[in-house]
Amino acid sequence: MADSSTNMRIRLPMLCIVLEVILIILFGILVEYDENTDGKKWNEKGNHSHHRQDYENEFYYRYPSFQDVHVMIFVGFGFLMTFLQRYGFSSVGFNFLIAAFSLQWATLMQGFFHGMHHGKIHVGVNSMINADFCTGSVLISFGAVLGKTSPVQMLVMAIFEVTLFAVNEFILLSILGANDAGGSMTIHTFGAYFGLVVTRVLYRPNLDKSKHRNSSVYHSDLFAMIGTIYLWMFWPSFNSAITGYGDPQHRTAMNTYYSLAACTLATFAFSSLVNHEGKLDMVHVQNAALAGGVAVGTAGEMMLTPFGSMIVGFLAGTISVLGYKYLSPVLEEKLKIQDTCGVHNLHGMPGVLGALVGAITAAMASKEVYGDGMIKVFGESDSSDWSVGQQGGMQALSLAITLGVALFGGLVTGFILKLPVYGAPPDTHCFEDALYWEIPGEEEGHNELTEVGTVNEVEKLNS
Repeated sequence: MADSSTNMRIRLPMLCIVLEVILIILFGILVEYDENTDGKKWNEKGNHSHHRQDYENEFYYRYPSFQDVHVMIFVGFGFLMTFLQRYGFSSVGFNFLIAAFSLQWATLMQGFFHGMHHGKIHVGVNSMINADFCTGSVLISFGAVLGKTSPVQMLVMAIFEVTLFAVNEFILLSILGANDAGGSMTIHTFGAYFGLVVTRVLYRPNLDKSKHRNSSVYHSDLFAMIGTIYLWMFWPSFNSAITGYGDPQHRTAMNTYYSLAACTLATFAFSSLVNHEGKLDMVHVQNAALAGGVAVGTAGEMMLTPFGSMIVGFLAGTISVLGYKYLSPVLEEKLKIQDTCGVHNLHGMPGVLGALVGAITAAMASKEVYGDGMIKVFGESDSSDWSVGQQGGMQALSLAITLGVALFGGLVTGFILKLPVYGAPPDTHCFEDALYWEIPGEEEGHNELTEVGTVNEVEKLNS
């Protein structure tokens, strides 16, 4: 099986080695420690004089949040996608590979846009969190094309998506001054619609040939729930990881906490309601229960109130379940969008909802509600030409720009990935680990592949 596995023998090793060598060279030329990480600079700040001041280092404030986000990226996203019965190795393994590449590339791309210091990119715990956020967006897109693409295609997708993510993030946060702490727009909306357009361009009319594999079994759904629970638990950290210290960060975590709880009840309720026997669907619970975290991402640091957060979470869970039940089949049938994980229902629609909630909440902000804390949330609020109406408008404009960049970027990237050089899996063997992995006790899988003649197809691909 090793010689005939799709595209793995030369292209994947070469791509990984070349990309990593390029990254190492670029890091060598461009990247240096920031003032919280550099021994010399840290001491120049006068912090060597008193041992206690070492604990004022950014690391101690941000690292717990970083670690939670990191768990979400590698454990949460990875296991959430293990629901496919014969694609678990690829779901966790390729998630691991793409994330490891993306966080390095994102450090460079975000560094280029968010402030070079004398020609150098400064890195510290904040840049680690931001690179993980960017990686999250790529993994959302991965969910849309899961099972139908080769690891080489996914690495190429990551190269383009990380770059466009950094451009979009720069426009929204630095030029327009939008608020998007938890990334409803920059991470979720962008990642979802980018991935949806890519999967539309890569449409496979004969995907039915792999239909029997595009499903779960009892234990694969249980594995996916591990991802769900990790994501659900750590989402308050995700949304609050880079917010301002003090009340904005505290408020973001709390708003996310209540939104997720309300979302989960909505998920169970509507999952049962839309089933004619009143039974629950594990797909809904795995995904829709997380939509509350997505939908509260933009407004999380604002004075949304626990009451408002719960309404947003309940709405998010509702539209997510209804999306899985009624909208996904329509998208596939009418628009030819084969969205493996249903990222439109978990990240796309709740992301748009989150952006709109953020715009409305910003437009309703007032000194009476925020007091002196207004400037902590809206940094420009002390300037004479700033108004809440203008902020709300910028939030809405940011959503439109995000959708534009994601749709256009996904279109271009999709056509690049369509080139016949990446050894994508054949229609008959999508959602199949045995193409890419040594499978323990592999006789069964090997026989299945041989019976369908896939070994011959794969040899043709390699030649």
